[in-house]
Amino acid sequence: MSTTGASADPLAALGALPGVPESVESVRKAVDRVYGHRIMRRRSNEITAEAALRGARGTGALSGADWALEEVRRRTDFSGDGEARVMGAALRLTAEAGQLLSIWRQSPLRVLARLHLVAAAGKEDQVGRPRQEGEPVDEPLVELPLPPAAEVHGRLEGLAELIIAGGSAPALVTAAVVHGELLALRPFTSHNGLVARTAERIVLVGSGLDPKSVCPAEVGHAELGRAAYLAALEGYVSGTPEGVAAWIAHCGKAVGLGARESTAVCEALQRGAA
Repeated sequence: MSTTGASADPLAALGALPGVPESVESVRKAVDRVYGHRIMRRRSNEITAEAALRGARGTGALSGADWALEEVRRRTDFSGDGEARVMGAALRLTAEAGQLLSIWRQSPLRVLARLHLVAAAGKEDQVGRPRQEGEPVDEPLVELPLPPAAEVHGRLEGLAELIIAGGSAPALVTAAVVHGELLALRPFTSHNGLVARTAERIVLVGSGLDPKSVCPAEVGHAELGRAAYLAALEGYVSGTPEGVAAWIAHCGKAVGLGARESTAVCEALQRGAA
């Protein structure tokens, strides 16, 4: 995991990187705008449901299933081709995330295993556990060097220890690091991108930054585009302060765009009620 300097709370140290405090503040303002909208006081369940659907569409797009929102809304069968299965996995993960919030801070590795099990929807031996040495990884959209299994296990344990210990790091920083580590490690034999973005969502919701899950970062990641996403990830993997800060800022922009999306949904509902 990328940190700067020795600290009892390394994630908090990342929060002090140049540009990161500004990203944190920008995200907080964007989230506050959604929660301050008057439609949220009366119809928050509708906003949450719509954000979940749009978030699933966004994370599916980044994993190769770039469907129109109305197609995702319309479809009921996701057992067909590869893209349909990706979108089905994205929708299952979105539904499952809310059920795992209470477990995350006590047992994050258990949650990650459950997310992979839900995404893969299979009974193969590789499902629901970190990959072992020599097992291939089906993650064609992330072409960075694949860390060996022993390193994966060690870094997962380190990440879990940081989450369980808590700390003073802003939610955005913790969410970005969890997301970045999982993409860098690709700890499972498949569906790592979907799992990583779901874990980011769990951190944002569980931290209290977005308790009603109405600011889907997945929407923003998709809007910013796959090329920018992978370029920012390369910065995180580089371990340089500049690269890590750029990744955190990228994740901040994604959350801000997700908040903007839900603000637009609020405005549309308000116009319809007028």
